[in-house]
Amino acid sequence: MRLAIINDELSQDIDEAAAEAVRQGFGGLEIRSSGGVPPHLMDDAQLTAVRDAVTGRGLRVAGFDPPALKCALPRTDAETARVRDLVVDSVRRAELLGAPFVRVFTFYREGDPDPRTAARAAREVLDGVPADRVPLLVETGMRTNSPTMRHTLEFLDALGDDRLGILWDPGNSVFSGWDPAPFPADYETGRERIRHVHVKDPVGTAAYVRLGDGDLPWPAILGRLAEDGYDGWVSLETHWRVGRVLTQAQRDEPWGEEFTAGGFEASTTCMRRLRAMADAVAAPPTPATTEETAA
Repeated sequence: MRLAIINDELSQDIDEAAAEAVRQGFGGLEIRSSGGVPPHLMDDAQLTAVRDAVTGRGLRVAGFDPPALKCALPRTDAETARVRDLVVDSVRRAELLGAPFVRVFTFYREGDPDPRTAARAAREVLDGVPADRVPLLVETGMRTNSPTMRHTLEFLDALGDDRLGILWDPGNSVFSGWDPAPFPADYETGRERIRHVHVKDPVGTAAYVRLGDGDLPWPAILGRLAEDGYDGWVSLETHWRVGRVLTQAQRDEPWGEEFTAGGFEASTTCMRRLRAMADAVAAPPTPATTEETAA
């Protein structure tokens, strides 16, 4: 597996984020906002500057995170067209960045999750979208119609498009309240379709905390990913800040200085912890001593 971090969890300065990723031994930056500009509003010159800052440090662009299908279910043809335009433009932007995927959601839910209704709307949106150029990955989203792996699989099965994979974010499943323990059962259900993993650590539905201090057994999760031969990105989405808690509005629209403030200290702490967890998984077991063998 390869380690990445979403850039604006560190800094709105892409050069600073890239430099810190290198210092922490990470291989990639997943791109969201930069320079105070949301991902879907950056112009081509800004996108090119982001790409060059990342690759110039020897890093890879690990993904592109626009707010695609992160909205209410479209009710009219005009609303469907607007959502489709964002997805089409996101694919174009991802190609310019050299990103391996575009992250999409399953619309904000109204009451209980309704993956099948979301899939019908998504089928209309995705009609004609060139998903074969840059893959689309559906995230297990905290406020969407796919908060858990079960809901995500139901959405994908109803959608009927095998080109789409899963971006597994177990932190969202916990924080949503729909699955307080998404590992190992939730993982087992959909592991063959996971193409990307987001790492953050919630305490129930209250807040995100320092990696390793929350409800998710990240060492065990990383160990299982390694056992299963997962070779994709494991990408830190810290969502924890020293001295403050992100608001729901900031989590819904995670871009700009208001979102990032305090993220550098929190994220570098979590990066060190994630690096140590990954190294422990990768390290061969220590041979038993003579005394241990005799015992």
